[in-house]
Amino acid sequence: MKKYLLITLLVFNLYSALNAQDRGTYLIPRQIYIGDYAVLVMPLPAASQDSADIVLSPGSNNFPQDINIDFHKIILEQRVIGSRLMIEFTAFIPGFIEFPVIEIGGERFTGIYVTVNSIIDSRTPPLLSAPASALAMPGTALMLYGSITALVITILFTIWFLLKGRKLLDSLIIKWKRYRLFNSMKSFEKRIRKAIIKGADKREILDKISDEFRNFLSILTGNNCRAMTANELKNLPELLGTQQENLECLRNFFTTCDALRFSGIEVTTKDIMELLDDLREFIGLLENSGSEGESQNKEKEEAA
Repeated sequence: MKKYLLITLLVFNLYSALNAQDRGTYLIPRQIYIGDYAVLVMPLPAASQDSADIVLSPGSNNFPQDINIDFHKIILEQRVIGSRLMIEFTAFIPGFIEFPVIEIGGERFTGIYVTVNSIIDSRTPPLLSAPASALAMPGTALMLYGSITALVITILFTIWFLLKGRKLLDSLIIKWKRYRLFNSMKSFEKRIRKAIIKGADKREILDKISDEFRNFLSILTGNNCRAMTANELKNLPELLGTQQENLECLRNFFTTCDALRFSGIEVTTKDIMELLDDLREFIGLLENSGSEGESQNKEKEEAA
């Protein structure tokens, strides 16, 4: 009698296992070994309506316990399109293992079996799971395309600089030096005015005006204007790009300045202020004539 009862229980267990397989039960990964983290997925009949997932965790009531199996989480999904039971576990013995009874969501699941392989079992060759697909790090595409774009822009800029950039850079450097030169002279003129108002020595002021203005003209024209007389300074129309009447003003400026310096007459504050007014006016003329000359040269280059 016991023999028949044992056979009946064995047939019932096999029937339950076959029943689970008929429902399409599958393992992730397909073949597991001792100590592998695995998920058993058991499809179930569709529910009458969708409902929230029921989750059993190690701290939940009715959480299954087994000395050979470490259960991590059990999830019951109930959907209209089809429900399923997912069991996350790790087995620690090889062979054909039966899960304990699982009670979740008012349902009991029995007769669930899995096969666990042993890595040291020579009867079956060890199988490696398929390699995981490569994961793209966030921002990889942006970094890749950004690097390519930056490289292309750098190459184009290098080509442009070799063709036209040098002339433009030289032109900008010349303009910057000219701008600093005129600003320096304008600042000097303002400082001299303040010094006169404060009562500085007028003879020394006249010497500074003559020397500083001659240095300015030397840098601007590239000629040694420090040793030129007032009449010689008149012969700079091509270099300064100014009109003849403006050069007459330049000659008159140095003639007046030298007369005040060396005639021995008493120099008044008014005389120096008028001289500084002439200096400011002539610097403005030089600055404007330089801008006009650059515009004309640019038009000639474009026409050519």
